[in-house]
Amino acid sequence: MDAPEISIIPKPFHVQVGTGQLMFGSDVVVDLQEGLPELGPDGYRLTVTDEGVTFQISSPAGLFHAEQTLKQLLPPGALRNNGGDQAWPIPHVDIIDLPRFRWRGAMLDVARHFLPKRDVLRFLDLMAFHKLNVLHFHLTEDQGWRIEIKRYPKLTEVGGWRRETLGDGRPHGGFYTQDDIREIVDYAAERHITIVPEIDIPGHSTAAIAAYPELGNQDVPSAQQPREVWTRFGIAKSVLNVEDATVEFYKNVMDEVCDLFPGEFVCLGGDECPKDEWRASARAQERKAELGLKTEEDLQAWFMHQVSEHVADKGRKLLGWDEILEGELFPGTVVSSWRGTDGAVEAARRGHDTLTSPTKWVYFDYRQSDAPGEPGAPFAAPTSLEQAYSFDPVPEGMPEELVGHVIGSEATLWSEYIPDARVHDYQAWPRLAAFSETVWSAPGREFAEFRTRLEKHLERLDALGVEYRPLDGPHPWQKQPAPDRKPGGDAAE
Repeated sequence: MDAPEISIIPKPFHVQVGTGQLMFGSDVVVDLQEGLPELGPDGYRLTVTDEGVTFQISSPAGLFHAEQTLKQLLPPGALRNNGGDQAWPIPHVDIIDLPRFRWRGAMLDVARHFLPKRDVLRFLDLMAFHKLNVLHFHLTEDQGWRIEIKRYPKLTEVGGWRRETLGDGRPHGGFYTQDDIREIVDYAAERHITIVPEIDIPGHSTAAIAAYPELGNQDVPSAQQPREVWTRFGIAKSVLNVEDATVEFYKNVMDEVCDLFPGEFVCLGGDECPKDEWRASARAQERKAELGLKTEEDLQAWFMHQVSEHVADKGRKLLGWDEILEGELFPGTVVSSWRGTDGAVEAARRGHDTLTSPTKWVYFDYRQSDAPGEPGAPFAAPTSLEQAYSFDPVPEGMPEELVGHVIGSEATLWSEYIPDARVHDYQAWPRLAAFSETVWSAPGREFAEFRTRLEKHLERLDALGVEYRPLDGPHPWQKQPAPDRKPGGDAAE
């Protein structure tokens, strides 16, 4: 009997396939053996023989990842809701597996377009199935504030809703209550996924300023008109003021955020911060002089440091986008390099750990081809499945002594062009399956071999109800003229 074909994604470190099969059902013997420290906390060994299934692990995370691999050894029908009442054949295998990187992330932007809690939970299930372990939760933006803060209820009462989107005349909004957040965090933890919340400062803050105008630069003529939650996309000109009261406001926000999210990291953004209002504000210039600062970039670094220090005092580490490299970094900050990978090299040179999330390879809001009707951000070149698979989180030419600072990567799903869960599926999958292999599997992979496995893997996604993009082009429901959703600003993420 020939060895059966298997198609596990992400690709394990070592697979040896036997010629036999085990009928996996409720009567199968499962042996759990602890004590495999050489594979690290996420690693495992999975053995299937006629005698049953054996898991060798050193931690609960390793066991969980081994269980995801076991699910992929089952026929796709076993993943359906009605597939659990029978025995299913699985091949005899010996699999030894461990991840290449410890930070295997996906960034979910629920601020531009709100994603209901049920869809967030479903996304966590799919992340776990592909051994991704960090959800970067982008919760605040110019276009909406999505997390309940008890001390400042207007953040969601006002900031959680916008009257329309790009002139469509349809109100849009929503937010997660603190009970929702606790449920999401617990659900993720059960799947060994850590959630990193992002409260973006000091730019991307129009929704907060609409809720509490005193947070804005009110001595600037352009900022004196009542601000509303922004209805366009791109980079809004509004920015938080640099008063002590505004710093205190965000410290209070972070108190509640840190109480809700027990993970190691909190993201404070720091990206695409416009400085025009600070340059035009007499009070901001006065504050710059009072603080002994020379530039507006120094002013941003000062603001970030004030909130960062408070978050650090609560036992958290900081994550920020690569613009924060324009100033002095708070000790221990991790930098996410999105404008290429130069930021990752610079952060590492300064002694900081870094993530690589460059637009060219892992921005999955981008179109997947130039085909007519292909959805996604129209202002950038497409990111194909093959291109996503070709990504290496370690920057090319990075000095060897700095490579250890690259702790992983994140694929991003900015939601200007992802209005609902159906489009979210289409933009994420199967590119996120390809990405999972770039952060889990060893280097030296080949796309053709991956695609062969992916064709089988898509049958699993079918069984799970995922509306992924077909490999041969846009899905028929997407073959229509692309909507006119221009960013409406100087640039877009």
